[in-house]
Amino acid sequence: MSSVMNAKKRAFTLIELIAVLVVLAVLSGVALPKYFDYSARAKSSALQGGLGGVRSAMANFFSNSVVEGTTAYPTLAELTTAGSVLMDEMPVNPYNGLSNVIAATSVEAAARTVSGTAAGWRYYVDNSADPPVAIFFANSDDETKVSDGSGGFKTANEL
Repeated sequence: MSSVMNAKKRAFTLIELIAVLVVLAVLSGVALPKYFDYSARAKSSALQGGLGGVRSAMANFFSNSVVEGTTAYPTLAELTTAGSVLMDEMPVNPYNGLSNVIAATSVEAAARTVSGTAAGWRYYVDNSADPPVAIFFANSDDETKVSDGSGGFKTANEL
């Protein structure tokens, strides 16, 4: 009989179990939004890194062409050929998982128009303009975690 009493004294009461569940619910309510925010910021950072790498390579290509006397940005074919402008393959757009590049018109590039979901990036180049013009942007209008300066956030194609 005393062993049955000792077993009862060691068990959790219903109130204790509910208290533990409430504490876990509060902790998960605080932790999950933070996790999703970190994930969104990581996507924004990956996009900025990809854009920065490609744009830097394009600027390097342009600088080399100026030295050679041609003054031109890479064509779409040159940009998408590994080893021509970029050392490696085109980076993946973290918002749609694609790394291919499609052409944009001057109007689309100026407005940063997204063209469906079949491409990761858009590129406009006009080497006949004076000076030459090249615009490279993400083919996604998902919201990033990059501030727009007015309390909101920029979309991926605005970066």
